Amino acid sequence: MEICRQLRSVGRPTRALVRSTANAEKRAQLQQLGCEFAGGDLKDPAALRRACTGVQTVISTASSTFSRQAGDSIQTVDEAGQLALIDAAQAAGVKRFVFVSFRAKPQCPCPLSQAKQAVEQRLKSSGLEYIVLQASYFMEVWLTPMLGFDPLNGKVRIYGAGENRLSWISYKDVARIAAAAADQPAARHVVLEVGGPEALSPREVVRMFEAAGAAEIVPEYVPETALRSQYEAATDPMQKSFAALMLGYALGDAMDVAPALALFPGRLTSVREYVSSVLAQRGRATAPVS
Repeated sequence: MEICRQLRSVGRPTRALVRSTANAEKRAQLQQLGCEFAGGDLKDPAALRRACTGVQTVISTASSTFSRQAGDSIQTVDEAGQLALIDAAQAAGVKRFVFVSFRAKPQCPCPLSQAKQAVEQRLKSSGLEYIVLQASYFMEVWLTPMLGFDPLNGKVRIYGAGENRLSWISYKDVARIAAAAADQPAARHVVLEVGGPEALSPREVVRMFEAAGAAEIVPEYVPETALRSQYEAATDPMQKSFAALMLGYALGDAMDVAPALALFPGRLTSVREYVSSVLAQRGRATAPVS
């Protein structure tokens, strides 16, 4: 959605691949943006060929991790579906393919990272101009109650000891870069790490919330040994992948974002700004973040 908004804000004609089962509100938002609809999903090769016809650039962020429907899995969506989209783009004469991925940890391979790597490798041999964006941990996901991080109610879950730093990134910044990658002539055949402006440990993020006016926070630590045991014991591909992501969080994910900013200059959202926005949205009084 955010990528479509970014593209339409600069007048770019945009075609969105939309499933018949898509959320009605999101469909309405895409219509209001002026997006053209193409029906289908990544599991329908014929629909992908129709969707790619007449298109110069494909931008793909699709994953089964948070929006699963019947028949969706890492194998059918993140791997086979994305590979089918590359095939469709090649057949339709698409020039450029922008793929939003993430930086995998070699210490904890999993079905999701292996699927992403398979797609990246196919892109590199496809003949298409490719831009791969390996995003760090999204603050709008990992710093929210959905994953146990609820500072406004005084409780946060921290994976590992909370001392290793991560380059927390806003999904809006990744969307801005992905949209800009659609026609940036200097960016072609590149793999870029995309993170926020400052790498911070989870403990530092907690202190920011407290300094900004949140109540005293009591962290719940999930030991790295427990995360490793969960990872090694998991047999379901999705469970294995989430365990790997949590373990990767514990290990840290500090990035050098200078190469990405050199190609796509712009202001990145800081964790401090995210903290202030969370407090403001909940009607809490805020103080300057130190």
